[in-house]
Amino acid sequence: MPASTLQQVAALAGVSPATASRVLNGSSRRPGPEVSERVRQAALELGYVPNAQAQALARSSTGLLGLVVHDISDPYFSSIARGVQDASRERNKVTLLASTGGTPLEEQAAVATFAARRADAIIIAGTRTKAPGQEEDNRLLAKEIERYCANGGRVVSIGQPVVGAEPRKNLGSVRVPNAELAGLLARRLVEAGHRNFLVLAGPEGLTTSDERLAGFQEGLAAAGAGPAQVHRTAFNRDGGYAAALRLAEAGDAGKDGPTRGDARPCVFAVNDVMAIGAIAGFRQAGLYVPEDLAVAGFDDIETLRDFLPALSTVRLPLADIGRRAVEAALNGADDDGAGPVHGEVVLRRSTDL
Repeated sequence: MPASTLQQVAALAGVSPATASRVLNGSSRRPGPEVSERVRQAALELGYVPNAQAQALARSSTGLLGLVVHDISDPYFSSIARGVQDASRERNKVTLLASTGGTPLEEQAAVATFAARRADAIIIAGTRTKAPGQEEDNRLLAKEIERYCANGGRVVSIGQPVVGAEPRKNLGSVRVPNAELAGLLARRLVEAGHRNFLVLAGPEGLTTSDERLAGFQEGLAAAGAGPAQVHRTAFNRDGGYAAALRLAEAGDAGKDGPTRGDARPCVFAVNDVMAIGAIAGFRQAGLYVPEDLAVAGFDDIETLRDFLPALSTVRLPLADIGRRAVEAALNGADDDGAGPVHGEVVLRRSTDL
């Protein structure tokens, strides 16, 4: 059976096609309630499905919101995505999701795809990178975003501003105070009695990792502790696992590893999934947390609810961050227009002495 047409709906309702279109496609210029109800009843009787492109033209809006994340299977991003989707739904928007590998070039392709579909706004979640060799890809991403914004789109990044993008009113960010919170975690761990620190950081140039590493080292110095040893690895669960195995094999962790005095190592992984992987790697090597060493993470992802030992971490309001990004994107707010993000240190079993 062929699909019903707008002309058939108009004929059944006894109105012109233009009037039927204004009712069904969301135009602000609608006829009176009686005529509108007659058109809707005719559409229901005929099983008419409105044309999304026509609706977009009538409303000057597609009702689409693009969300770009690095890895939707990572609980950090899935929690942010839930906040974005909930806030979008409340505003009658549909969220389109692109899960990339986290490179600027893949993000540029996602932004271009959303722009081609006339998304009303785009949110980009995930660390920026200033790693060597990424300069041209960062430039392409920035140009793609500037092109989209110049045509009326709005973009909000979560974490840090887009590298190289020219400031403008419809390009903003929801900034996460990574360095400040990592510094607070360091001070709390020193206050708890820890003295011998190692950091599992991501590859150099990943801004989130570098901010958290720098903040943690500054926090140690402020608390009168010596600097932490730094071990770089992949910025994910497998990176934490591999780093733990390397540390255990080299004797750099656990009861028999090098220490300052008799202090057990305290390992700070710059995100929770790395910490989870590290604890699994240490366990594989016969080292247990917190008996042989302490481990702390950052983010307080939902997975930690069922994780043992309970992981010390920095709690971020991840779903709320997603909501803030939607608010900023749809309001066209510039940098920090959504207000500051607040986090807190949560010490649990994994760093007990």
